[in-house]
Amino acid sequence: MNGQAATRSGTAPVAVVTGASAGIGRAIVREFARHGWRVALLARGIDGLQGARAEVEALGGAALVIPTDVADEAQVEAAAAQVEAEWGAIDVWVNDAMATIFSDVMKISPQDFRRATEVTYLGAVWGTLAALRRMKPRRRGTIVQVGSALAYRSIPLQAPYCGAKAGVRGFTDSVRCELDHDRSSVHITMVQLSAFNTPQFDWGRTTLQRRPRPMGRIFQPEIAAEAVYWAATHRRREVWVGAPAVQAILGTRLFPGFLDRLLGRNAVDGQHTQEPLPPGRRDNLYAPVAGDHGAHGRFDAQAHDTSAQWWANKHRAPLIAAAAAIWMWTQVTHRPRPLRSRAGRST
Repeated sequence: MNGQAATRSGTAPVAVVTGASAGIGRAIVREFARHGWRVALLARGIDGLQGARAEVEALGGAALVIPTDVADEAQVEAAAAQVEAEWGAIDVWVNDAMATIFSDVMKISPQDFRRATEVTYLGAVWGTLAALRRMKPRRRGTIVQVGSALAYRSIPLQAPYCGAKAGVRGFTDSVRCELDHDRSSVHITMVQLSAFNTPQFDWGRTTLQRRPRPMGRIFQPEIAAEAVYWAATHRRREVWVGAPAVQAILGTRLFPGFLDRLLGRNAVDGQHTQEPLPPGRRDNLYAPVAGDHGAHGRFDAQAHDTSAQWWANKHRAPLIAAAAAIWMWTQVTHRPRPLRSRAGRST
């Protein structure tokens, strides 16, 4: 499958996106629609799902709205069955749905911890299994896990989310090995993201007294959506998006203890503003927050809409080839000339 929507018998390919009602999932929906795909929209919030459908149709695409709580395996399986019954084979399944809690781990109730884990970790598991049941017999299809640098480098105040994303990475690696053993052509990949400007910071459950915020450099969700679409149409094992993600992942491999101490000192204050929580603030841990919240959060003024790292990552093959060509050219053009021997001269 190339960068544009391939067709079979004139029919547009099918993508399923969980967490499709808002945030990065909403941007992913638009990205697939922009490339001519039919998109099945899975999430709990009907207002956001209807808004996403309107955006797909405005782009000339087709959308299928299926209200789904991904923590419920039966609902995920039923959604997959409905997509195939109405549209046929699923080409790409994107697991994006997530839930987070901004809190000291000791202040999180067992019930809340379980719920965040079931949505973020088991939601990806149930989505992957539903997709595999359909893709493996056909020996084709791609599953994209929307991950995070936090799958490698955990931070304070988000223990359930960090643990779940690390769990998704471990689960995905295991599935990848099994697909290889079976000589299956089904591809599974994971996109590890930096911090993005999404509504999660306004509706994630929190025990903090200040408004949560992304830590470090912030990017707009359209960059993540482009990376997810690219990962779905190329066979890259894993994709890293944004220089902060690269720094976090490589830094953890090289200096894990140093980062433990650095984040322990800086990442608590770095994850909230000085603004108090707004009165009547609602969160989406157990039920969607009413309304259509779109893809962007409240950090448009600080968020970047380009990433040099992502551009280089996407084009790394020609960049490596160009670098090799430049190195070879310098070796040839700057090679020292051999000294002429005096023995060959006449006297």
